[in-house]
Amino acid sequence: MAALQTAPTHPAEPAGFAAVSRAVVSAAADIVTNVQRAVIGPDNVRTARDNAFAAMLADRAANEARAAVMRQVAAQIGAKSRPRETAGAR
Repeated sequence: MAALQTAPTHPAEPAGFAAVSRAVVSAAADIVTNVQRAVIGPDNVRTARDNAFAAMLADRAANEARAAVMRQVAAQIGAKSRPRETAGAR
């Protein structure tokens, strides 16, 4: 198995823009995460699993609503296509 090679770092070379940007974004993400945990509590922090479950429930609700509308439309079309009975005819 080949070892992972990284770019050599030399103390004399200044940090590149990408490295500094990654460090800033990483620090900002850590701060936001810590603030979120402090404000809403560690048990209430949303995870990717929570987001996926919420999206699944939203999709399920949208599909059920769409099916209900389709049933109503089908019932309306069916009611209009049936011949109407007259009150005195038998």
